[in-house]
Amino acid sequence: MPQILVRDLDAGTVERLKLRAQRHGRSLQGEVKAILQAAATFSMSEASRVAEGWQRKLAGRAYSDSAEAIREDRER
Repeated sequence: MPQILVRDLDAGTVERLKLRAQRHGRSLQGEVKAILQAAATFSMSEASRVAEGWQRKLAGRAYSDSAEAIREDRER
């Protein structure tokens, strides 16, 4: 698994990260990992581009009305 080394963090930053980790019940490494994973999620523009790609791929296909299937299921 890839690793990242962050050099020259000031002591105050590390201390705040430790406190944050403690509040969340995680190790320092776990907290930093969670922060990085959250920061690496899609932005709205990236998510929009992905959605548009799927819309192009699925364009022209016929789909059933899901309300009909739900209604039939409820009537059982």
